[in-house]
Amino acid sequence: MRTIVSTAVGCLVASLAFIAFDASAATPTIRVQCEQRGMQRAKISVDGDNLSPIAGQYRAQVVLVSGLGSATSAGAPLVGDEVEFDFDSNAGDVAAGATAIPKNFIDGNVTGKILAPNGTTVISDTVACRIR
Repeated sequence: MRTIVSTAVGCLVASLAFIAFDASAATPTIRVQCEQRGMQRAKISVDGDNLSPIAGQYRAQVVLVSGLGSATSAGAPLVGDEVEFDFDSNAGDVAAGATAIPKNFIDGNVTGKILAPNGTTVISDTVACRIR
């Protein structure tokens, strides 16, 4: 009887360890938000979550679906498993660290990408931008 209980407890512990390991291997996610305010301002945010630590810094790239423009950020380190990037035409936001884009950069849809330190795309998403 003791052997059966001991074996059952061992299997339970092994199962819980596997579940904990599996949960830590979360799938990367991305959130892309963008807005064009007439001809006065363009603003894009690209945020990544559940990213694996890799030596070096991640970058973000935004590409217009029309193919008429793109911009790539400077590198940024992970904070935990997250990284955030802003692209903006507002001089104050650029001075605060956003990547500069023209005021009329957005023409409808944008693809945001998180790039690994070696330049490969980790994850991307295409969104329709809010136009005001």
